[in-house]
Amino acid sequence: MIIAIDGPAGAGKGTIARYLAQKFDLDYLDTGLLYRAVALKVMEEKIDIDNKDSIISIAKIIEVKSLNNPALKEEGTASVASRIAVIPEVRQILTEKMRSFCLNVALPYKGVVLDGRDIGTVVCPEANCKLFITASVEIRATRRTIEMEKSNPSEANQHYLGEIIQRDSRDTGRQSSPLIPANNAVTIDTSELTIAQACALAESYLPEVLLYPEEFQ
Repeated sequence: MIIAIDGPAGAGKGTIARYLAQKFDLDYLDTGLLYRAVALKVMEEKIDIDNKDSIISIAKIIEVKSLNNPALKEEGTASVASRIAVIPEVRQILTEKMRSFCLNVALPYKGVVLDGRDIGTVVCPEANCKLFITASVEIRATRRTIEMEKSNPSEANQHYLGEIIQRDSRDTGRQSSPLIPANNAVTIDTSELTIAQACALAESYLPEVLLYPEEFQ
């Protein structure tokens, strides 16, 4: 069972993905952390952002199970990750790691849920359920500010609107795997929804085998 959740930064896809994973015993992968892990290594080794060969080499050694560094959540890491995510070779390498994650799911998990930018269109086009989570850019910038004020006050600032607009432009404008809804994805706009409402709405679109497992035994 594969649940694919795509959408721009700050729309709530991660919150929804974690909720579904916990409720339905699904293994969870925030695919954006893979790009952030590459970005963090690039920053630590002071590699020029235009040095594609070195960045590609780093992408090859990143492991899916090593994504717990708190620095991955910092805005500076996210900004660099967005810039290296336009490199087609990096995307291909990390896409294969994501697919391997899906193929190696084991008990007690009943499947996987992945959130990212191109899960339903490129990484897992065969997913059993595809959701595209979105929200207005103003709402997403406000959410990001609140999130940073809680988790890392030293990084909180009022520049997230511009940063999110730039990130959206890179994500939707790149030639390789742009951010677009899959043709058969359900779009959920969370702008006016509470977290509970957004999670409940997303849950309502899951396959019946997850919602009513007793009927399929």
